[in-house]
Amino acid sequence: RLAAAVEASTRHPLAAALAAEAAARSIKLPPVSAARTEPGAGVVATVEGQRVLVGRPDWVLSQLPGSAVSAASELQQAAAADAAAGKSTQVYVAVGDQLLGGLGFRDTLRQDAVDTVAALKRMGHRVFLLSGDDTATVKAVAARAGIAADDAYGSNTPQQKLDVIRQLQGSGMKLAMVGDGVNDAPALAAADVGIALKGGLDAAGEAASVVLMGDRLSQVVDCISLGQATLDKIKQNLGWALIYNVFGIPLAAGALLPTLGLALNPSAAGGMMAFSSVAVVSNSLLLRQQYGRAAAARHQQQQQQRQQVGSNSGQLSGA
Repeated sequence: RLAAAVEASTRHPLAAALAAEAAARSIKLPPVSAARTEPGAGVVATVEGQRVLVGRPDWVLSQLPGSAVSAASELQQAAAADAAAGKSTQVYVAVGDQLLGGLGFRDTLRQDAVDTVAALKRMGHRVFLLSGDDTATVKAVAARAGIAADDAYGSNTPQQKLDVIRQLQGSGMKLAMVGDGVNDAPALAAADVGIALKGGLDAAGEAASVVLMGDRLSQVVDCISLGQATLDKIKQNLGWALIYNVFGIPLAAGALLPTLGLALNPSAAGGMMAFSSVAVVSNSLLLRQQYGRAAAARHQQQQQQRQQVGSNSGQLSGA
């Protein structure tokens, strides 16, 4: 009850999960005051006149006296065992100077995460995972998503995520960072391209270059594909304009008049320029038609695959 009340004052996937569980149990949340979020660590607030801390185990324990820390050894051992098995992410809850206990959150992948990672790899991109969750859990989730263990970084504060981004950039990589929360904002701002999901329109949205309004990971693939297709269209239009003008300008200037007797009058030259503009605009509009159909077909295929997986899972559990 206290943890859900405190987490209701912040935006984070774990906070949303805790709020959903509290609602499912019809728990009435007490009012909260003086709530403060420590990026990458947790939340502290006043509830019913008492200081309540909810967050990463190391951060919560650092806010408590030594006696409370020594009493948490059994809880730490259980949390470490779960983390090592990749079962759950642990969050500690403390009231005043006393540690109340821990909450375990099982990490689940977004429905389109595996397909998105596979699609990015087919496009020749390397995929990394940066998270504030403990390293063992992050590597377990990365394995399910198809990301190499060496490319999964856990237990990261916002500053550490930023450091990883700069380190990878220093090795010569061009990076696109995808994030959905305030903890991702520094890394989003530092990446070559920052992509924020719709669910993180606060600090993440302000720091990002692109906001995916559909809040689907598969739109990352769409975003990159659309960017590449747009660049191809720009090159096509520049090539068309260059060739058109290489032949059109000398003809309009009368370069062929002395030898072949060919020249464009002003009206014909003006008409050709207008046709050039129409051709460029028409070629650009084809991008919307071609890409829109391809993206719609891809989303429909992914939706059918998810429905088929869900149907198969239901049959297996029923048996």
